[in-house]
Amino acid sequence: MNLVSIIIPVYNVTFFIEAFNSAYNQSYKKKEIIIIYDNNKKTDFDKINRIICKKKNVRLINNKKNLGAGIARNIGIKYAKGTFLAFLDSDDRWKKNKLKIQIKFMKDNKLNFTHTSYNIIDEKNKLIGSQLAKKILTYDNLLNSCDIGLSTVVIKRKIILNNGFSTLKTKEDYVLWLRLSKKNQIIGIQKKLCDWRKSLDTLSSSIRQKIFDAFQVYYKEENLNLFVSIFRVFILSYNFFLKKIRQKIYL
Repeated sequence: MNLVSIIIPVYNVTFFIEAFNSAYNQSYKKKEIIIIYDNNKKTDFDKINRIICKKKNVRLINNKKNLGAGIARNIGIKYAKGTFLAFLDSDDRWKKNKLKIQIKFMKDNKLNFTHTSYNIIDEKNKLIGSQLAKKILTYDNLLNSCDIGLSTVVIKRKIILNNGFSTLKTKEDYVLWLRLSKKNQIIGIQKKLCDWRKSLDTLSSSIRQKIFDAFQVYYKEENLNLFVSIFRVFILSYNFFLKKIRQKIYL
């Protein structure tokens, strides 16, 4: 059985206990959990410390100030020892058998990168939609639409060692998926193994910020010219709104 390193960046602790318990209580037993506290509120840090203090194979890293989710995950990757890396945001949660199902699938099919379908819940845990994972995603597919739920991703550690998440406020994961898709097949598992929480007060919910960062992805990260980058932002935005419609249909 291979070790899985679970990386959880934390800025807001509101739903942290749910997220942490869903990772800690996984049926897949050989795992370590790396929590990166990315805030400067000592009371919240102490709260997390009390929750995990007697838990085995759990490590808490304190950034002392907000560096951003991408940098926080990169710090987690630096300390990770697992063959596989799994990412979980602190307001999302996993189904109990997520890792067991996903790791077996990856080992059986000799895969480096998988993601899964997921449910969408609100802040009161009400089911409000779902997203079906596409069976195969290529670089060209991802240029048009980022259809990967970050909290569903499991990847082989070896393919990310020379890469990392971007420092953008949003789309930091999108940049990495594009990089990895150039050399790795991205396979989707149809089972809904994660609950992704839609929050109204987060950076990722800001349309203006997403549009700005999407342009940065194409223009600066992918080195596309100005006009192609603008065109790509329109395509990505159009597909984003189509995706929101489909998510309600799939409910």
